[in-house]
Amino acid sequence: MSIIKDFRQNALVHKRKQTIEVGRKNFRHYCNLINPEFYKAEYAYQDVLCNTIQSAYEKRLVNPGTGKPYDILIINLPPGFGKSYTGVLFSTWAYGQKAKNQIVEVSYNSTLAEGFSKSVREAIRDEEIPDDPKHYVVNSFFPRLKIKHGDGAVTRWALEGSYMSYLATGFDGSLTGMRGHIGIIDDPIKNDKEAVNENVKEAHFSFYKNTFTSRMLDGALQIIIQTRWATDDLAGRLLAEYPDRCYELRMPALTAEGKSLCEGLYSTEDLLQKKATLDSHIWLANYMQEPIDITGGLYASGFKTFDAVDPDQFERVLAYTDTADQGADNLCQISAGIIDKYAYVLDVYFTSDAMETTEPEAARRLHQHGIREAAIESNNGGRGFARNVERELRQLKNHKCQVTWFTQTKNKRTRILVNASNALEQIIFPEDWKKRWPEFAEALARYQRKGKNAHDDAPDALTGLVELINGDVKLKRKARVGSRRRLGL
Repeated sequence: MSIIKDFRQNALVHKRKQTIEVGRKNFRHYCNLINPEFYKAEYAYQDVLCNTIQSAYEKRLVNPGTGKPYDILIINLPPGFGKSYTGVLFSTWAYGQKAKNQIVEVSYNSTLAEGFSKSVREAIRDEEIPDDPKHYVVNSFFPRLKIKHGDGAVTRWALEGSYMSYLATGFDGSLTGMRGHIGIIDDPIKNDKEAVNENVKEAHFSFYKNTFTSRMLDGALQIIIQTRWATDDLAGRLLAEYPDRCYELRMPALTAEGKSLCEGLYSTEDLLQKKATLDSHIWLANYMQEPIDITGGLYASGFKTFDAVDPDQFERVLAYTDTADQGADNLCQISAGIIDKYAYVLDVYFTSDAMETTEPEAARRLHQHGIREAAIESNNGGRGFARNVERELRQLKNHKCQVTWFTQTKNKRTRILVNASNALEQIIFPEDWKKRWPEFAEALARYQRKGKNAHDDAPDALTGLVELINGDVKLKRKARVGSRRRLGL
């Protein structure tokens, strides 16, 4: 009996060694063994998640256009699908591949960063349960990984044989003292309010550019784990700025067929109940990875575009100018040719420059595009702006452009909302308009149907153009530039 027992025991030991050897080489298998309650073979999305991370780490995830490996991996998954936890396990597995790896991790704030760091550190410290052949910890696969004695601080620690291995901080902290082979950013945006806070998003991107990337070593892998809250959140900015370097793994909770991505985590019925219960923008951002400024954007359906247009067909050539109300506002001037009440946009001047710059530039653009009617809001100094634009046009020897100033008394937000459908129907942009006028395009994309918007200069001017071509703007004064009688000559 002892011989049979020994044989069985040896077989179990041999099988365990084989299993461990597979886990050392395969990150998906490694996750399955360490936490079989969460990582399960039937969860197909975990195959994609784990295999994509391993491929990126091993530089096998290659951009077919450039032939270079992607070095920025963006992971967008619903809550509860283990994206952050998988990031923790990947950190331990990466140390097993190369103990000298250095990992820099950034979270929303220092508290969350500490939690992420502590999870990685404690996972390395975990010990096996004796006489349990199905129990696996990090040490089962990589027994040489040890936290250096006396160097186990929460946010900064080292493995034995390394000077520094792990550094964690929040976006409210700093990164000094170490550079990383792997950089992980975990859920930088807290909620939907931050998703529309331009200052928060700009601070995140500034931290990324000026702090985070400065701590990355040559050839480093960056992993961005987050919910897609806004088109210009950190993931969105990276996709826009570095499209050739970014690989986006986006997995909505409901598939295109309306079924749960993983029935074992969330049943289809449960997800449909959440969809019916949650505010639509929260559901779409958290569970479907659709930015709220797209789903809740006033102009989310998109504007019409044109490839070419014959200027001889224009019935009118006009411009609408909304001057900057306050120091943080932008002047917005939109010039267009009109055919059957459809406005073909010729030019957009969208700037925060001072009046001494905008007055001559606005006039130059009116002259350049052959504008015949120029309507300028006289609220908050607009009348003086209009007079100065007239003067600049005279200096350009332009006597055909009629400059009109008027006072806008209707509620701005109401005007914008009421005219949104007309703007989408009647305003037609050049095909490359977002590249020509990126700040203007971004301002329109950000404007939300619900809630408070920090800036409304772009939609306000767009609305004014619609009102102008539809005859809803009551012009109080209309004079041709260079009129000898008006000038007292």
